[in-house]
Amino acid sequence: ELPKGEPGKIATSALTGRNHYEEEPMPDPADLPQLLTMDQLAERLGMTRRHVRRLVAERRVPFLRVGRFIRFDPTEVTAWLNSHRVAGSRIV
Repeated sequence: ELPKGEPGKIATSALTGRNHYEEEPMPDPADLPQLLTMDQLAERLGMTRRHVRRLVAERRVPFLRVGRFIRFDPTEVTAWLNSHRVAGSRIV
């Protein structure tokens, strides 16, 4: 039997001395963000897939690595875009 504690924390079994992660309940799929692929992000931003790959390689855009796949959280990308917004200026 594993010792009880906070979900997601490492617990050490008194019997085996081995570390175990306590299981957390699976989130409802409706609560998970709808992640974008590289092609989807490129299309939404109006740029090439190659440019998005460059942004990822240079760590200039927020991304998630899911196994060997690169995915993008639209909320994080929106925040990133807003942080790079440049105020317009009037030229007279």
